[in-house]
This record gives sequence, structure tokens and C-alpha cells, in this order.
Amino acid sequence: MERKRPGPFRWLQYVYGGRLPPRYREWVLHDATAKTWRLRFTLRILAEALPWLVAAFLVLTFFTPIPVPMVLAALLLSLLLTLFLTVPSADELAEVRLTRHGFPPGTGKAVRKRLGRPGAWP
Repeated sequence: MERKRPGPFRWLQYVYGGRLPPRYREWVLHDATAKTWRLRFTLRILAEALPWLVAAFLVLTFFTPIPVPMVLAALLLSLLLTLFLTVPSADELAEVRLTRHGFPPGTGKAVRKRLGRPGAWP
């Protein structure tokens, strides 16, 4: 079966937790089990956080007297904290995403194990 990749709008919908149509089912499985699944997860977190970081930057620089370098440092720290809190849960969050798209619980872990790819973060 061919893996149909979602376009930019559908991918953003997927990033923000939306369910893709059934024709993207194989791509969702690939996304959660590919050799680069951890990198893909991290990039999704960054894409999800980017609009919030930009909004926070604009609000803090235009409406407060906080110097720009301090705002940037605070936003970088918040991004690192976000990654610190979500990346260790990548395996479980990938399973939730797969279950949302109709796969039985444990599919991602089983496929990664079968392919010899580590499931948990070191």
C-alpha cells in the first residue's frame, strides 16, 4: 500500500492533535515507527511551540519594559523545558497518536521492536 503524505494544512492539523483521514493511516504508522521517529516527534513539538513563542515574544517586547535579550533567554528556557518534559514521553505519545488513527494499542512499540528500532529514549 502506498504511503500518502499529508499536505501542509493536514500536517499542521496532525501536529495539533487532529485526526487525519483514513487514507493517511499508513503514513501515520510510518511517522511513529520510522528510523527518524524521535526526530520527527521533536520537530512536531517545535512546530507546535513556535506560534506560542512568537506570540510571547511580541507581547513581552511591545508591552513590557523587559530587554529583548532577556525575553529571548526566557523563551529559550521555556522551549528547553517543554522539550525536557515531552521528549521522554515520546514513546507513549506516539502510541496515543496511533490509537487515535485506528491502530490497536502497542502497535508502534511492536513495529519498532520488530524493525530493531529502540522505542524508549536512552
